[in-house]
Amino acid sequence: MPGTLYVVATPLGNLEDVTLRAHRVLKEVAVIACEDTRRTRILLSHFGIHAPVTSYFEHNKLRKGARLIETLEHGQSVALVTDAGTPGISDPGFLLVKQAREAGVPVVPVPGPSAVVTALSAAGVPADRFVFDGFLPVKPGRRVHRLEALRGLEMTVVCYESPHRILAALDAIAQVFGEREIVVARELTKQFEEIVRGPAATLKARFEAGPVRGEFTLIIPA
Repeated sequence: MPGTLYVVATPLGNLEDVTLRAHRVLKEVAVIACEDTRRTRILLSHFGIHAPVTSYFEHNKLRKGARLIETLEHGQSVALVTDAGTPGISDPGFLLVKQAREAGVPVVPVPGPSAVVTALSAAGVPADRFVFDGFLPVKPGRRVHRLEALRGLEMTVVCYESPHRILAALDAIAQVFGEREIVVARELTKQFEEIVRGPAATLKARFEAGPVRGEFTLIIPA
């Protein structure tokens, strides 16, 4: 019998958000596959979990994925985690899940934190219908083109952005959406958590005033 691939959500920042089930599964599996072993070891050390870890990220996903499938086919269970939140959302974890299903390996989700849902829950915008669009394109022209396509949707739009590109992203949103109020969330569940609302140009000026840190979740209501 093959082992089980557990898709385990981990805290966005506050370690108290780990679920009892995630804690148990991470203790019981043969190996934990993670984006950054250093970040995952901080979580594991905090909870006294000593399971072996192995890296699984964008640049080794094909080679490492094959090895993890072999582990699973030999009857050992594997936990897949991402740096923060739920695996498979804007990271390469979906490919390992796909490979496991194709190999007949059981896949079990262990739900928990997600930046998309966490930000939406505190944004005060309609979320009965929304689209998640991952990270906006890096190139300015493609970024504006993507936003123009999203502008036509009659639902809330959620996307991620890095601190290095947040100012450019807000500038593009202001260009496409004008004075429409948006919500920007950063450092969710962490000490310096911030959720602010206003026109993109206003928020850009706010973040220009000081160092920009933390991963961002952007919410654009319809």
